[in-house]
Amino acid sequence: MATSTTKAPAGEEPPAGPSPAGGPGTARRRSALLHRLDVKGAPFAFVAPFFIVFAAFSFYPLVYTSWISLHDVELATLDVMEWVAFDNYVELWGDSRFWNALVNTITIGVISTVPQLLMALGLAHLLNYRMRASLFFRVASLVPYATSVAAAALVFTMIFERDFGMINWALGGLGIDPVNWEADKWPAQLAISTIVIWRWTGYNALLYLAAMQAIPADRYEAASLDGASRWKQFTHVTVPGIRSTIVFTIVLSTIGATQLFGEPLIFGQGPNGITGGADNQYQTLGLLLYEEGWKNYQMGRSATVAWAMFMLLVLAFVAQRLIKRLRSRTS
Repeated sequence: MATSTTKAPAGEEPPAGPSPAGGPGTARRRSALLHRLDVKGAPFAFVAPFFIVFAAFSFYPLVYTSWISLHDVELATLDVMEWVAFDNYVELWGDSRFWNALVNTITIGVISTVPQLLMALGLAHLLNYRMRASLFFRVASLVPYATSVAAAALVFTMIFERDFGMINWALGGLGIDPVNWEADKWPAQLAISTIVIWRWTGYNALLYLAAMQAIPADRYEAASLDGASRWKQFTHVTVPGIRSTIVFTIVLSTIGATQLFGEPLIFGQGPNGITGGADNQYQTLGLLLYEEGWKNYQMGRSATVAWAMFMLLVLAFVAQRLIKRLRSRTS
């Protein structure tokens, strides 16, 4: 049987049929698909490890802690839970130890944070000038931050010791009676704040220094041409230029003050360190959390204190945002 064939007219190409498998069209589509996946999926792949670690070590413990706070749980039998709803929060609200720890946390936080940030700002301003061995001084300012909190607290505990401490020895040379730094409320909080100031001033100073070096030099030149003194340059150029960094350090210091634990614990030199002194005169929220969970074996109450600390930080953040919004509206 003869097969009829149709020829294309002269000057025209035959009509294109379906591309064979693996042809140029399929390769182009596959390349386009891979390109879209690379552009849209790569960012998610890069940030996925962070969210996985955050979910495993931060989000899940946070949710589980909230669940424990609604139960009566003992440390020895964590698998046995008795549902008590919000009874732990009601008891915490009426517990005088909680309010005492909250006030102590606020006062120690203020005493340590305000001088710390002011000193860090002044130190960064000095380090910003060109001087000899500037790298040495910048590294030296970071040494306290790299020092173990246990070692720093032990050293300062000996310095503030009542009978043989260096501070009381110096006060005795000036004719001042020795101070019982641990037994009295305000001296104890001042001593603990001194440890915090010593550890974190250099760290915040380097943050301020990095922000200062990002300020364009022409701003200082313009201020100098206008006759501004060094102090006016500092208040009108430097401080506004690092305002975002100052806010960041305030937030960071507030979080650190809320979680203060190691310094008062070691300053107590024994069982009194857990309770924040014999009269709870320097017990912080972190110490109260530890006392409820690992001394009284009440993990439900301990989780309640942890969530109270978290909610305080959230309320502080919300208040800060509201104040900022009100200022922006009034200005």
